[in-house]
Amino acid sequence: MSDRILVGVSTCLLGEKVRWDAGHKHDRYLTDILGRYFEFVPVCPEAEVGMGIPREPVHLSGDPAAPRMVGNKTGEDWTERMNRYARRKLRELVPRQLCGYVLKKGSPSCGMERVPVKTGAAGMPHKVGVGLFAAELLRRLPLLPVEEEGRLNDPALRENFIVRVFAYHRVQTLFAGGARRGDIVAFHTRQKFLLLAHSPRHYKELGRLVAQTKDYTPGELRERYVQGFMTALRVRATTSKNTNVLQHLLGYLKDRLGAAEKADILRVIEQYRAGLVPLIVPLTLLYHHLKVQGVEYLLEQEYLQPAPAELALRNHV
Repeated sequence: MSDRILVGVSTCLLGEKVRWDAGHKHDRYLTDILGRYFEFVPVCPEAEVGMGIPREPVHLSGDPAAPRMVGNKTGEDWTERMNRYARRKLRELVPRQLCGYVLKKGSPSCGMERVPVKTGAAGMPHKVGVGLFAAELLRRLPLLPVEEEGRLNDPALRENFIVRVFAYHRVQTLFAGGARRGDIVAFHTRQKFLLLAHSPRHYKELGRLVAQTKDYTPGELRERYVQGFMTALRVRATTSKNTNVLQHLLGYLKDRLGAAEKADILRVIEQYRAGLVPLIVPLTLLYHHLKVQGVEYLLEQEYLQPAPAELALRNHV
């Protein structure tokens, strides 16, 4: 597994002029911020399938569960060609071990959700579809963190996506190196509080799985762990669950701190729970005390910094 974090992306989002009108949809957050940490693998299904640049725009029509992709004016049907292309392209992408994918919203090829589909006799568009390439991507790589660029404007969705990309890279790297059972136990130990903040149920299930590693072959263990790990992180962390984790972290310090210090940390945790300060505030305070007290078990927790600090994921209220 390479140290590079490969992330697939709709080519137009990188500023390349590949859209139907020979334009682009350059997303500066992707290129200027995430581009510092990710190596993008650009894909433009419509250009690569042979539609040309510029080209007649297309739309989805018919049954939302199995829509047709047709030209807006000529009605030329691109469905089978696009589906064949998508299957072929995914066969090329899978060995590259992508750790995430950012799709162009609303696109009849790349839209992840709410893509307009003309349905019924009147052919009125309803936002109920999935782009043809996106559908194959989601089917072929169900654990891959996937988002649309528009949804990345939401701080909570952006945080969840980026945390999952870095987590997927970590877990893929673990198993690509021929992880032994002891390596898996050590890895899981570092992820415990991150998992607890996202899904307490999966946190418990993965804990039982790791405790029973000898009951599974290496292949079975990898499949079960990666699936449970990524499914857990798909569940969004909430203020309530983060507050629970912060209180757990403080519990490790209760016999090491004075009453005034504990009261100060509890006050800041309550401010976070009430929505008065962002998560980074109690985390920074707790990290300071963990560092001073030398609580190595907690200092190694990915929860404290699941992605580079420069991305400021936990700075929003």
